Amino acid sequence: MDYLDFEKPIQDLEEQLQKTKDLEGETEVDMSKTIREIEKKIASTRKEIQQNLTPWQRVQLSRHPQRPYTLAYIEAITEGNFLELHGDRGVKDDKAMVGGWGMVDGQPIMFIGQQKGINTKMRQYRNFGMPNPEGYRKALRLMKMAEKFNRPIVTFIDTPGAFPGLEAEERGQGEAIAKNLYEMAMLKVPVICIIIGEGASGGALGIGIGDKVLMLENSWYSVISPENCSTILWRTWDYKEQAAAALKLTAEDMYKNKLIDGIIKEPLGGAHNNREEIFDRVKAEILKHIGTLQKIESDKLIEKRITKFSKMGYVKE
Repeated sequence: MDYLDFEKPIQDLEEQLQKTKDLEGETEVDMSKTIREIEKKIASTRKEIQQNLTPWQRVQLSRHPQRPYTLAYIEAITEGNFLELHGDRGVKDDKAMVGGWGMVDGQPIMFIGQQKGINTKMRQYRNFGMPNPEGYRKALRLMKMAEKFNRPIVTFIDTPGAFPGLEAEERGQGEAIAKNLYEMAMLKVPVICIIIGEGASGGALGIGIGDKVLMLENSWYSVISPENCSTILWRTWDYKEQAAAALKLTAEDMYKNKLIDGIIKEPLGGAHNNREEIFDRVKAEILKHIGTLQKIESDKLIEKRITKFSKMGYVKE
């Protein structure tokens, strides 16, 4: 298990717990009382840290190397019956964007999301979760397929942003994202968007227009990352903590500002601490909202979706 800098007290207690268990095994002396006390201390320390997390610390948790990524959620929620679909029918198959059909309690759903890598080789293969234009075009192709067969869509958002390379701009990165915004607003089927980690800029928004937009407790959603914001304002990354606080990028901030529709609580210590629990919570939220949204007529669904996003922000002429 990797520990973040603010989790050092937990790391020390975990090491103490392991040493106690090893000592019990070596000496055959009953140390169950000491073990229970340390475990209780670990739980209380986790709770105390969780209740006092700063925005920057939540950003760090959203990037935890053991945090589950899109495919992990899909495989768990569909219980292994996920059929991945590939390609944008134009350029290539973007490995940073995944999608396909999955059955959830007998309900066929189109799943789409950004996928990061679990090690160095896979991070390069997945382009660090930063899609090219063909990734967004693949996502749109799958959304239109779901609309054709009248099936709901679920997107998982976890990206540091759309790929900013020259070749991506040459192939129309901005146009691809803009087209997705327009087309997603007009989809005739229910769309649920869930930010499971990083939700940065247009890269996140390109699959983020939905009837219900939800965030995991320790995820973030913003027009820019704290590091890049700090670089622009102060010409250095050193002020990233202040930038994170100023951006109001946490799930709680986003919910207060009515930019999302709900927050999914994470297990104590973060999603990586209990994967099965967070998978179950996300699955429950998906089924709950799909059940409600499928009762709404398609024209009304589109109207409500457009109205919701039109109310965001302030316009002065």
